[in-house]
Amino acid sequence: MTISKVGIIRRVGSDGPRAMAEELVAWLAGQGVQTVIDEVRPDLDLLVILGGDGTLLHVADQASRQGIPVVGINLGDLGFLTEVGREERYPALAAILAGDFVVERRMMLKARLVGEQGPSDWQYALNDVVISKGNLDRLLQLPTWADHEFITNYRADGLIFSTPTGATAYNLSAGGPIVHPALDSILLTPICPFMLDSRPVLLSPETRLTSRLIAQRHTDVKVIVDGRIVWGMQGDQAVEVMASERALSLIGSPRKGYFEILRNKLGWGSLAAKGPVVA
Repeated sequence: MTISKVGIIRRVGSDGPRAMAEELVAWLAGQGVQTVIDEVRPDLDLLVILGGDGTLLHVADQASRQGIPVVGINLGDLGFLTEVGREERYPALAAILAGDFVVERRMMLKARLVGEQGPSDWQYALNDVVISKGNLDRLLQLPTWADHEFITNYRADGLIFSTPTGATAYNLSAGGPIVHPALDSILLTPICPFMLDSRPVLLSPETRLTSRLIAQRHTDVKVIVDGRIVWGMQGDQAVEVMASERALSLIGSPRKGYFEILRNKLGWGSLAAKGPVVA
């Protein structure tokens, strides 16, 4: 892949990304590469994200729609998606310009709200779609189906529909499993369920999930897509979630593997292993 034009997306509200963007514009110009700032356009060959995972999530829909690969330079705290550290930005970008990189295909979800007026437009998520009870002091009742098969009536603070990429986000906080991002699947995780036997479920990416809200006297229920409140949900409305037909092309750090990132970000034991036993 020849890279001749790069878009640089800066985290909003911080001087650090602004100064780093200026440095990268000058460095890329020295490599014969044109740049644009804070735009996602179809003529771009690469998007460079300066910020944290939230900044990358903000442009994931547009990048996947245009088919533009993304690399994240982590200026935040965790950085599961923005894997490249600020100190390795130039070696990483030099490797990318030289063609020495691997593109990971990251599955996305699409969701819509369905009610008496018909379905809404689809919204797209790289991490998750969340039904949240907001400020309600009572549990939600969310009967949920996988295709046409009834799963259960979840009595919980909400539900998380997650991709494997989002498994280390809200899903993990709610007790859901870590799923390797190479495995296409949809995770369904209840938030603080009333019944202890309401466990997370891992489903095929071909599954269409439907969760209906049973009407309550007071309604303050939100549907959140990758951290953005998209809809208020009323009684007897439903949320449909399924795998998107498009994916995000993500370029990770050339020096870090997936489990190294997990060890560093989650504080797993750092005792170096000699390697697997070979029979």
